[in-house]
Amino acid sequence: MKWRKKFLFCCAVFLFLARNETIAADESSYQADAFFATEKLIFVLEENRQEITREEILQWVEINPKLVFSSTQKSEIANIYFCPLDRLLCRLTKSVREQAWVAKKTDIAVNRDLIRVFVSDLARQYDKDAIDAKFVIEDGRVTTFSSSKEGVKTDIEKNVALIGDFLEKKSPAISGEQEIKLFYRKTKPAIEEKNANNLGIHALIGEGRSNFRGSPKNRIFNIKVATARFNGVLIKPEEEFSFVKILGPVDGEHGYLPELVIKKDKTEPEFGGGICQVSTTAFRAAVYSGLKITARRNHAYPVKYYNPQGMDATVYVPRPDLRFVNNTSGHILIQTRIEGMELIFSFYGSDDGRKIEIDGPKILEQKSDGAMKTAFTQKVFEKNGNQLINDVFNSAYDSPSKYPHPGEIFTTKPNNWSDKEWKKYKKEHNL
Repeated sequence: MKWRKKFLFCCAVFLFLARNETIAADESSYQADAFFATEKLIFVLEENRQEITREEILQWVEINPKLVFSSTQKSEIANIYFCPLDRLLCRLTKSVREQAWVAKKTDIAVNRDLIRVFVSDLARQYDKDAIDAKFVIEDGRVTTFSSSKEGVKTDIEKNVALIGDFLEKKSPAISGEQEIKLFYRKTKPAIEEKNANNLGIHALIGEGRSNFRGSPKNRIFNIKVATARFNGVLIKPEEEFSFVKILGPVDGEHGYLPELVIKKDKTEPEFGGGICQVSTTAFRAAVYSGLKITARRNHAYPVKYYNPQGMDATVYVPRPDLRFVNNTSGHILIQTRIEGMELIFSFYGSDDGRKIEIDGPKILEQKSDGAMKTAFTQKVFEKNGNQLINDVFNSAYDSPSKYPHPGEIFTTKPNNWSDKEWKKYKKEHNL
């Protein structure tokens, strides 16, 4: 008796499962053929159009066709005794008539993670940051140098849902092409032309200068390219200025030529050699404007272009960086120019009556091999006499002999080299 109860219980379970299959089969679902009817989808993002082929679309979906019992569709297959379940189970739970009603059902599973990868790639290609208006000082007044532009930001999650729902619920059965407009939003620039009169810019608050006389042509070219990046830049009150961020990528695609840069234990050609002339000049302008310096590093060894030694600032993407904070009440407008072989950074902003005292730079120690230590002090006082800044900038420079230039051969042992280092060097250079 026990085995009969177990058998009847199993039959009831299978009957329940088979009934659920019938219910599922009655639900409407688009077929896999629907995907093959559409040759391509075209995604429109603002003014940009991105095409994706039928084969690429099918990579986002998993198509699972199967046969199930149906209460509405008579089977067209030759074998009317076909059973999508176990044959014995069909005999126990389905009549011959019921077995003749079999329908094809296609389950479509959309992989939204793959869609998210696709949309994220579109965002990387077509998203644009808003561009602030740039200004110049003309006849003592702030005027527009270049107009502001709105940015574009793709709504990734909203578009993943849009495309996923389209594939799951709206069968792309139309042959040929279909177009889907993607979600995005416009981003406003922080500074627009109409803000010109509200920036608090009405005076020259500080200036930095450096001389690059004797520079090779590639170095001069790079200085001009980098300098142009900073002309017209605005720094908001309390904003931290980052030289590297504004500079951007440094390579051939962004207009730079190979020139000597200091790297680790040598001086060698690399795209953008000479950019430190620009960062050094910006550093001096910030110091003489009474701004708070938050990041600055001196060069590895003294470089003639940065005299007086001790007031230089080396940069290299992504670091070291030159950073300082606009601690005035108004915006600061950077104006750059080159006069002969002199680079000039002028900072315009609000004259709040502050007093700036710069003591130095002074050479604290100097060795025969060119190594040295220097220092200078920046003191800034408010109009009422309260001290805002009291910073000391120490610089320690190695001997230039530690960083040989390409093609430069030493014929005598540098003072700071050991006998072992000199012996190895002579062997390598056949001296």
